[in-house]
Amino acid sequence: MARVGLDTEFIRERTYWPKLALVQIALPTDAGMEILLVDPLVPGMTDAFSPLIADRDVLKVMHSPSEDLVAFRHACGQVPAPLFDTQAAAALVGMGAGLGYQKLVAGIAGVMLEKGETRSDWMRRPLSPSQLQYAAEDVVHLFGMHDVLSQRLDAMGRTAWLEADMARTVELAIEEAPETWPHLSMRSAQFLDTAGQARLLRLLRWRDEHARRVDLPRSWVLENELAYGLARNPPASRDALLQVVSAHPKGPRKLIDAIWTALANALPDEAAAPDASIAERRDKARIRALQEAVAQRAGELGVAEGVLASRRHLEPLLDTGEWPAGLEGWRREQLEPVLGPLLARPGA
Repeated sequence: MARVGLDTEFIRERTYWPKLALVQIALPTDAGMEILLVDPLVPGMTDAFSPLIADRDVLKVMHSPSEDLVAFRHACGQVPAPLFDTQAAAALVGMGAGLGYQKLVAGIAGVMLEKGETRSDWMRRPLSPSQLQYAAEDVVHLFGMHDVLSQRLDAMGRTAWLEADMARTVELAIEEAPETWPHLSMRSAQFLDTAGQARLLRLLRWRDEHARRVDLPRSWVLENELAYGLARNPPASRDALLQVVSAHPKGPRKLIDAIWTALANALPDEAAAPDASIAERRDKARIRALQEAVAQRAGELGVAEGVLASRRHLEPLLDTGEWPAGLEGWRREQLEPVLGPLLARPGA
């Protein structure tokens, strides 16, 4: 299959969605490769390279591309696929989980890359020579790493593992679905009663929908601290809500009506919301037993424990007995024989 190397520079400090600032493309040539640095801010440029992004006959070699995929989705209307993530591949062959590009290049190619432009303003024009050099280096080693890692995956019989993971990564980027139960991500939610958790869920669902629509960071719409306070001590009226919001340093006074509506109206599915306070009641000994079993299996496979399953996967598995989507497929095949007996024994 033909292949290209892809990377992007994007910004996200003031927006909900990552904004493409530069696209780096490595193209194979008879002499080796050609590097293109594409400016997506030029009118019509995203339309020009979108067919390449959409071409399913061209493998896209990238490194840790989750946010890049979302940026492509919003700039081009396409998610790069099929995909080969060098970071994910390195994890599956036992090189370590979450390896950065520089470290992986050093480990495979023996080349030490500079990190001097990691905090650059990629939206400024013209870009400096050092920025352009840094950007080009982000794709120049992708083919070499792809060659080495794909050979190791084949030798270990794990190519299908990576392909399954890449299909899920692309699917998640295409769906762009907001979190169903965002209250579970706030540790303070466990201190709320059932009604308070429902109010917090309403506020966080509304916040996410509004932030996506107006393309602003969630915290710019409604800060977690204020959302928690409103859920814990709900104002009795719109005027009371206005007083609370006005007293907050970053209270969104212009959104009072929307906040009041969200706070006061029950969601159709909120009765099915998981209880955030279950974390306090969860059997920590059983969680440790599951983690130890995962660690043992990971050691047998020669991969980092987190590659198989993290605590955030094991907790809902313990709570419900249902395998979360993140553990389906080859991970479940590897883990069910060792986790199944532990899940079946309440006293484990």
